Amino acid sequence: MKKIGFLSFGHWANHPAYDTKTASDTLLQSIELAIAAEEIGIDGAYFRVHHFANQLSSPFPLLAAIGAKTSTIEIGTGVIDMRYENPLYMVEDASAADLIAGGRLQLGISRGSPEQVIDGWRHFGYSPEEGDTDADMGRKKGLEFLDKLHGRGFAQPSPNPMFPNPPGLLRLEPYSEGLQRRIWWGAASNSTAIWAAENGMHLQSSTLKFDENGKPFHIQQAEQIRLYREAWKAAGHAYEPRVSVSRSIFALVNDDDRYLFGQEAARADQIGHIEDVRTIFGRSYAAEPAQLIKELAADEAIREADTLLLTIPNTLGVDHNIHVMNSIIKYIAPELGWR
Repeated sequence: MKKIGFLSFGHWANHPAYDTKTASDTLLQSIELAIAAEEIGIDGAYFRVHHFANQLSSPFPLLAAIGAKTSTIEIGTGVIDMRYENPLYMVEDASAADLIAGGRLQLGISRGSPEQVIDGWRHFGYSPEEGDTDADMGRKKGLEFLDKLHGRGFAQPSPNPMFPNPPGLLRLEPYSEGLQRRIWWGAASNSTAIWAAENGMHLQSSTLKFDENGKPFHIQQAEQIRLYREAWKAAGHAYEPRVSVSRSIFALVNDDDRYLFGQEAARADQIGHIEDVRTIFGRSYAAEPAQLIKELAADEAIREADTLLLTIPNTLGVDHNIHVMNSIIKYIAPELGWR
């Protein structure tokens, strides 16, 4: 069994081919999409977070709205850039959204990736400590967020409070029990995956990874996952680790599919550079079901992961994206043992 979710970047633009022409379109359709995805048996609704772009940004109002409208689907992010976050305020927002959803949040966080503007987090009022990089700042904020989710008291109560206080140090409220064990770290390198395991966070591995040995993307990603699981075991955490990988996968079952996604069939891994680091981008998959099953069966990282996130073209609207996901559920997942 494998959990299957979708990952939406939440694009919008005033483009004649887009069903999401405004931010309102994207937000409301994201809620509709999660409801419809739950109905066809999709396990998770995940959303990318970007700032200064026509994409989804602050995620918690959307996650809370989806939580109030659904009952079983996991609701998450992939990922929140911690460089932009106040960890304590984020604890309150995340806990409130998780309580509304009945404990279904699965929050992916990370130190961040290249953004639309130069040092965008400075506009939010944050800067690294002396001697630190912005990546260090993101990781430190991630650990502070994780620590405060435990619900331990840390703040000295006022001797003259507005309302009576319980005894001892005060914690952030509301507190959502169990959320601390549902935090994921988006890792692009083997070392960061190991760090995430040591700190008790689940692993999100996307379609991009640092190219650490020149092997095909799916093999490098599978190696990363195995290193992560070894580190988790060595750390001795009291709960089981989870691992997700993201893929663009399209089953070509009608002429519309062939027109929209047929060109993806020729895609291969690509090499690029981010922040002067050599990176490898995983290929997309698009084929008739029988061929697609063969290609996906050979993807080592998908085999290693317990959760597969389907990156979807959200701009095509709710109905088409449900068709894309339903084709995977109907034609592909049973043949590969995912269902």
